[in-house]
Amino acid sequence: MLIDSHAHIDDDRFDADRDEVLARASAAGVDLIVNIGADMASSARSVALAERYPQVYATVGMHPHDAKDMQEQDYQQLVRWASHPRVVAIGEIGLDYHYDLSPRPVQQEVFLRQLDIARQTGKPFVVHEREAHADTFEIIRSTAKGLEGVFHCFSGSVETARQYLKLGYYISIAGPVTFPKSAKTKEVARYVPLDRLLVETDSPYLTPQAYRGRRNEPAHVRLVAEEIAALRELSLAELARATSENACRLFRIPAV
Repeated sequence: MLIDSHAHIDDDRFDADRDEVLARASAAGVDLIVNIGADMASSARSVALAERYPQVYATVGMHPHDAKDMQEQDYQQLVRWASHPRVVAIGEIGLDYHYDLSPRPVQQEVFLRQLDIARQTGKPFVVHEREAHADTFEIIRSTAKGLEGVFHCFSGSVETARQYLKLGYYISIAGPVTFPKSAKTKEVARYVPLDRLLVETDSPYLTPQAYRGRRNEPAHVRLVAEEIAALRELSLAELARATSENACRLFRIPAV
């Protein structure tokens, strides 16, 4: 069994063939998909997908790009959604200083308040971080003690991964690990302890090397797992078993 721990199959690029995409995932051995909310609209779609498809679970949250659009009532809605039995985390949340589509102080405030929702509701969190490690780490270190979480599509160094691992968090690896020039990500994929590692696609983004230039989809998480298994000199079955157990543990999903 494989679990795609981070996908966006609510995206309109899947509207024409979503059922076929899910069938291809199942055929590739991907039994569960965690669909990620990135704003209020996509969070609502994520919950709806999780209600419709038994192999889909949902997260809800506001991405740092859209932090400027967060309204007070949206925090209350996130709390309500978090009580849904198919909602397994708050996310994706965090900081993105690459594009700065929302002012940095606003990103930080929205990040902090969503971490507080994770604490209130007992849910783990899913972090997006880009070019904002120092502030992300300080916020997590100082405010997230006792919470569980994962740093998705990890693109940092081994040293950065070590800092988060010391705090007890998970690291998720996506399609870039398959790129020929992704030496840093490959090093991290070898380094992260097997009981702290997740795999993901971030569909429809970050398509693995074999399908570069095309839409990504959950079936391709198998390519991510195969690459990491080869890097670690493990069988695909061993890597799949470990990462699936980790995802079920983090998101409190019953093992299938």
